Amino acid sequence: MTTLSPTRTPHRLRRVWPALFWTGLLVLGLLPGVLPSLLAPLSADGRPPNIGDTPLYRLALVHLGLVLGAELLVLLLGVPLAVAVTRPGRTALRRLVEALTGLGQTVPTLAILALAVPTLGLGLKPTLLGLVLYGLVPVVSNGIAGLLGVDPAIRDAARGMGMTGAQRLWRVELPLSLPVLLAGVRTSTVYNVGTATIGAALGAGGLGLLIVNGLSEQNTALVLVGAILSTLLALSLDALLGLVVSDPPAS
Repeated sequence: MTTLSPTRTPHRLRRVWPALFWTGLLVLGLLPGVLPSLLAPLSADGRPPNIGDTPLYRLALVHLGLVLGAELLVLLLGVPLAVAVTRPGRTALRRLVEALTGLGQTVPTLAILALAVPTLGLGLKPTLLGLVLYGLVPVVSNGIAGLLGVDPAIRDAARGMGMTGAQRLWRVELPLSLPVLLAGVRTSTVYNVGTATIGAALGAGGLGLLIVNGLSEQNTALVLVGAILSTLLALSLDALLGLVVSDPPAS
């Protein structure tokens, strides 16, 4: 029979409120005219900055689509990679993979995008490449740490029960390493909300378009509209993913 700890409900509420707060602020900022009006005093003419013909909510949806699309690719690449290099006898391969994926954050994102443009052109493709390379590091490193952190005694017990290697992976190792892996996904997602703003310079769109246009027009208010909304999106996703990552199991 499942019982609830007397402290569990307050603990859950303490984690729900930040998600509601940041998401509510994001929705408020996306309402037509609200944020531009608040930042109008920062414009040279004292008027609300011109955000263009595309509504803010559409820019936010494009931005969110870039981030979520990149995270899907990161998971499809990162999780199998972490599993492959944590199998017995692959220590050298694991170190090589960690070094290669680490280059995604060692090399500046602008440099990666600049190198990708001649081959992939402008727009979505080079932006996704930069997001995947940048977001791969936390997922791979956390996946490796989570899988290697599984107690060897638990593995031995599963082996003693007659489980095959695949059964041990799916029924024991991955479930036990999931919290650590999800923490990496959370970090990767928040990183890429900021990184995706650079993609606007390549024609990928999103909230970074406001920042790029604001810089070209020397309009501080317009830059802040894009920066504030990007920040609120990152905080909202971080809080929402935090509900999943840190949710305690029922007892």
